[in-house]
Amino acid sequence: MKIVAMVGSNRKESYNMKLVQFMQNRYAGKVDIEILPIDQLPMYNEDDELNPPEVVKEIRAKIIASDGILFATPEYNGSISGMLKNAIDWFSRVEKVMVKKPAMIVGASMGALGTVKAQLHLRQILNAPGVATLTLPGNEVFVGSVHEKIDAQGNLTDEPTVQFIDSVVTNFVSWTESFKVTADVK
Repeated sequence: MKIVAMVGSNRKESYNMKLVQFMQNRYAGKVDIEILPIDQLPMYNEDDELNPPEVVKEIRAKIIASDGILFATPEYNGSISGMLKNAIDWFSRVEKVMVKKPAMIVGASMGALGTVKAQLHLRQILNAPGVATLTLPGNEVFVGSVHEKIDAQGNLTDEPTVQFIDSVVTNFVSWTESFKVTADVK
């Protein structure tokens, strides 16, 4: 199964990037996770949406070819990052490549609540007309106090957190495959 990931932070030591890289390594035999370079996207420009820059076309093609999208959102002022919102704008306007694409949301934060507010906001955005992803319900991954749960190599060391993420990834894979089956039946 091919999953593309949008990580909403361009910080070099981003815990959200470390979380997705951990998932990329841990589930390599089950899911192929490719991290998209959304930090290379120019600011969304409505004047360019009909003839977007090459990087937009390349990422758009990867989203289309994928089975699903993994969103990792940091929390800034109770919301998602501008970088993540910018990416969603590029891929939900002219060619609405995320419509009916299975999506999963994760987030890591040094705070106790993880990225609860940002994930709620992101879920609203992903459910909006024009974006309309099929966002996995009831399987939210909020890794709070992440700096205490991750080692220098980027491995999550908190076993209950790892087991929970294992179950969510299993649910996401099953859920995504169910959409492929119904699409094949039609």
